Amino acid sequence: MSNRTVGFIGLGFMGEGMATNLLTKGNPLLVMANRRREAVERLVAKGASEVQTPAEMARGADVIFLCVTGSRDVETVIEGKDGILAGARKGLIVIDCSTAEPTSTLRLSGRMEAAGVTLVDAPLGGTPAGAAAGTLQALVGASDEVFASVKPLIACWAATIVHVGPVGAGHKMKLINNFLSLGYAALYSEALAIGQKSGITPDTFHSVISKGRMHCGFYDTFMNYVIDRNENAHPFTISNAYKDLRYLASMADSVGAVNTLGDAVKNNFAAMAASGQGETFVPMLSDFIAAQNGTKLKG
Repeated sequence: MSNRTVGFIGLGFMGEGMATNLLTKGNPLLVMANRRREAVERLVAKGASEVQTPAEMARGADVIFLCVTGSRDVETVIEGKDGILAGARKGLIVIDCSTAEPTSTLRLSGRMEAAGVTLVDAPLGGTPAGAAAGTLQALVGASDEVFASVKPLIACWAATIVHVGPVGAGHKMKLINNFLSLGYAALYSEALAIGQKSGITPDTFHSVISKGRMHCGFYDTFMNYVIDRNENAHPFTISNAYKDLRYLASMADSVGAVNTLGDAVKNNFAAMAASGQGETFVPMLSDFIAAQNGTKLKG
């Protein structure tokens, strides 16, 4: 059992499972409603305490986890009226598990350091099922000393913890990781559409790829939708994917890197979001690309 009180903001698809693991593994937990009131009620029923604002949480917590949509949300939670900085005391650690812009992370870190608060970036790899099981991956940006301090708490919900460098490095690596996974989504979608129009059905496609060297965990969840039509196989929205690819483009621009493939992948998600399907999930990109090609994969 930890002698540190932990706060958690962002009880969405991933956050609720992470917070539940922190609580059930012996950490006193403070929670607040963001978008999912029912998640707060479930955690309070298990022994968590509810607070009303980030500032109130900062006054009572030793470590606060954030798992919100992106940098604008992180900035509001930290810097806004009744935000974390409004209630923070020296020694507080804030661990941002969101997928965020590294430039924003570094700016916030400097401001928080001046107030005696430490920012750690620890974005996630995995699915909501992994969050509930405590088997996520965490990519941590922090000093060696701070990493050693927070690793036991992160281990409550992560089975794989990688210290990738100083603050900001976690968010940089996460954007590269998401570029790879979302790039696969775009490749699978286009390949499936070409196959369907050429007489190669998704089932035939799957019978080959699932048994070859191109098979991977992301493929499994993506194809669980394509083949079995499980709409919750990979509950990560098109709008969030598009946001992450915009962040990647910004990161590439900041270092003068060529991002040709990133732009191509981003535009697939941009088109689907612009069509009004931003709240559908990433594997459904396969249907969107098929429709652009005048075909359907299933049904």
